[in-house]
Amino acid sequence: MMDILSPAGPQAAHIRELWHVTVLLCTLVFAGVLSVLAYVLWKRPRAGEADTPDLAARGAPEAGPRRRVSAAVAASVLGLLFLIVASVVTDRALAHLSLKDALHVEVTANQWWWEARYDDPQASRVFTTANELHIPVGRPVIFTLRSNDVIHSLWVPQLAGKKDLIPGRTATLHVRADQAGSYRGQCAEFCGFQHAFMAFTVVAKPPAEYEAWAEHQRQPAAESGDARAVRGRELFLGTSCVMCHAVQGTSASARRGPDLTHLASRETLAAGTLPNKPDALKQWIRNPQQFKPGVNMPATNLPDSDLDALVAWLGSLQ
Repeated sequence: MMDILSPAGPQAAHIRELWHVTVLLCTLVFAGVLSVLAYVLWKRPRAGEADTPDLAARGAPEAGPRRRVSAAVAASVLGLLFLIVASVVTDRALAHLSLKDALHVEVTANQWWWEARYDDPQASRVFTTANELHIPVGRPVIFTLRSNDVIHSLWVPQLAGKKDLIPGRTATLHVRADQAGSYRGQCAEFCGFQHAFMAFTVVAKPPAEYEAWAEHQRQPAAESGDARAVRGRELFLGTSCVMCHAVQGTSASARRGPDLTHLASRETLAAGTLPNKPDALKQWIRNPQQFKPGVNMPATNLPDSDLDALVAWLGSLQ
């Protein structure tokens, strides 16, 4: 659910306050206009078909209406200036989020999925995931935003406002989640045919849970002793999958597609398009165009037994 009126952090709370101010002022203006219209219709002169039109006012100035129109224009200008000031105040509040001990995450937008790289002063602690952003509750996060192709826009309404990702430029977004939970995000800038299916989830965890999750993400893919999973691993490493995907702990290290090291721990597939379940994963591998026409991932023409083995291995990547 994407709900701007249920903020889970200070940035979204500031934006909600601006929303309330804007809606209140616009409602007052709308009610005022309707009230004046109703009053004018009620007070307008009535005449019969046989009455002679009164054209005396055509050549004479009307001081009363002129004053009222001038007052209405002045009130409108003051209202707009008030909204500008409120917007500037909100923007300054957004810029003053404390960034002490901030977590740094580099988010790269692709058609049509998201890559997240968790930075750390120690290179061995850096790890990459996709389409899910996990952050600790109460700790500020600096998202460094980049795009690999066209203009995208990252938006998590319960945590912050929108921020564009423009090719060749770097932007930053500061976020802090004060409540644990899962918050849906979405690309908010039309970026191609599958723009509507470019979603992601931000999962805010208590600090201890986040650290446990991050430490698990730094580990290589788990080895499964199941014969079918072993067969699936061989298939993955022996097909074109390795040309696009990386799985830490194996020879697969490509970066054109999402990192699959811990694929089975994610809630969805294909950037929020499908639930992460074996049947859905099998269908996605077999024919991605069925669910996301235009996606760069090609169909995989394997027998059912091989597909089942590949899904079994991918399903073991917790």
